[in-house]
Amino acid sequence: MSTTIPVLKKYYAETVIPELIKSRGYKNKHQVPAITKVVLNTGIDSEADKNAIAEIQKDITAIAGQKPVMAKSRKAIANFKLRQGMIVGCHVTLRGNNMWEFLYRLLAVTLPSIRDFRGVPTKLDGQGNYTLGVTDHTIFPEIVVEGAKRHIGLDICINTTADTDDEARELLRLLGMPFRRANAS
Repeated sequence: MSTTIPVLKKYYAETVIPELIKSRGYKNKHQVPAITKVVLNTGIDSEADKNAIAEIQKDITAIAGQKPVMAKSRKAIANFKLRQGMIVGCHVTLRGNNMWEFLYRLLAVTLPSIRDFRGVPTKLDGQGNYTLGVTDHTIFPEIVVEGAKRHIGLDICINTTADTDDEARELLRLLGMPFRRANAS
């Protein structure tokens, strides 16, 4: 098992922390906001067959680098043709080196390769966390477009230790998050 430090984690330690200490006036490096986890989440149609569920699970595993947890319905809802215990989604929580590797691939490879890309929205949740919605999972290079039978959407939630949205936005901007400019809607 090799203990190589992910590129983005090294960049965070060597560049982002000193920059935030200088710009925000933190007393030490432990006050600087950090990213704690990244959660990938997707919903699955309740009428999907086992092959479709297995394909979605395989695609999320390829994107995240670890196997997702399948979410089951807690109660039956007749109007949605949903029974208790049916699989309705899957999610995977990335921490540590897996999180840094995924973020690096997202920021350096996936987002810049989107055609007519003008940046991601700058809105955070009010507590320093950022959620990015992806309408089509085939933007990730791990997914072979010719082999994809269905296109699924993803929510990518980036949780930080920042107290305010402004701190989190600056942290993500310094890490390379391509936020939209204020004049471009």
